[in-house]
Amino acid sequence: MRITVVDGDITEQDVDAIVNAANSSLLGGGGVDGAIHRAAGPELLQHCRTLRAHHWPEGLPPGRAASTPAAQLPADWVIHTVGPNRHAGETDPSVLASCFRESLLEALRLGATSVAFPGIGAGVYGWEADDVAQAARLALTEVPGRWDALEEVRFVLFSATVADAFREHLSDLFA
Repeated sequence: MRITVVDGDITEQDVDAIVNAANSSLLGGGGVDGAIHRAAGPELLQHCRTLRAHHWPEGLPPGRAASTPAAQLPADWVIHTVGPNRHAGETDPSVLASCFRESLLEALRLGATSVAFPGIGAGVYGWEADDVAQAARLALTEVPGRWDALEEVRFVLFSATVADAFREHLSDLFA
């Protein structure tokens, strides 16, 4: 598996699946979530409404992941995950790590070989970039060989500060 870190726009990534740092409603929002919904078009919102109606009527809980078709994005799938919100008192780093782990498991379930992640929780949910990068590292290294079907895990980050933190914490994982 190749692990890459890039500064960029996750909505432009040509990968099998992109991960959305969603809110629990799955119906769009600000930050990465809003950007993905805008770029994907109204079809993504319809897919999310169907997902809510059939699988998550109370909303997607923090640390879980669910997928929809990607609508007008270059990717085939959007994997939605909800990070813990530090500003709301959700401070358990294992929930943050679960976002990455559950998203990777969902990517494997979909048959994806390439997946792009944002810095889940590093925006309005108040997690420091170092905490997010460490959570991603934990998810990627928890079970050796678990992610062998993945060819690339790409972290597409919105700021140089967040990208630098990811590069620092993931440097020894780069192939």
